[in-house]
Amino acid sequence: MLQETTVSCLNSICSIGSSASYPQEPMSTNTEIKTDGAEDSLEEQGAMAAGPSSAGQKGTSAKPVWTLLEEAAQMKTEGNAFYREKNLRSAIGCYHRSLLVLRGLDADVMASLKGFAPEKPPLTFEQEALLRNTQVDCYNNLAACLLQKQNVDYTRVLEYSLRVLQWQPGNVKAMYRAGVATLEIGDAQRAKQYLSQACKELPNDANVRKHLQRAEEKLNQELQRERDMYRGMFSSSPKSST
Repeated sequence: MLQETTVSCLNSICSIGSSASYPQEPMSTNTEIKTDGAEDSLEEQGAMAAGPSSAGQKGTSAKPVWTLLEEAAQMKTEGNAFYREKNLRSAIGCYHRSLLVLRGLDADVMASLKGFAPEKPPLTFEQEALLRNTQVDCYNNLAACLLQKQNVDYTRVLEYSLRVLQWQPGNVKAMYRAGVATLEIGDAQRAKQYLSQACKELPNDANVRKHLQRAEEKLNQELQRERDMYRGMFSSSPKSST
């Protein structure tokens, strides 16, 4: 099946972490990844995997900013460990917990809650950088987790990848995953744009080039269908009498 082929090709590029390169995926393409048979939404998976720690979120507002940032980074690290163990459910839970902590520190989120939540002092440059880097890693890693599932939610993969690109427009992993997701959703033109950008950064990456070729082939097929349709319309039109 096309979807299975796509997921198999993704194994070498869906790495966890903030590195710009694509280290070899530690899992085999023939290895079944542990998901506990769950088909819940990611929010439900995150809440279930978070466990009792989620109850402690009520007290996070009283903690120092650096403490919260470090806790979020630690949750991300724990998620990476679960991912390497092929435990996607727990990995997803850790990434969601990390993002939940960071949500209360995000200036963009707090601005939307102005008047409804107590105002907090702005983050320092270093704090803002750590917050964004952790958010980027978590969303990238969530997309990687989804791409390892048997039934891939490409709409959600695209959503998470676009969040990364909002903060880091040049993030190659997010560009690649956005391209794969849009291609599977059916938007070959948009997929070609993402994959072309990714190919500029990784011109020798076989997976990027392969999916870019798929997007170009699909566009050519769509163009040929349009030509055939118009050719058929004109050839079947009645000739004018003389």
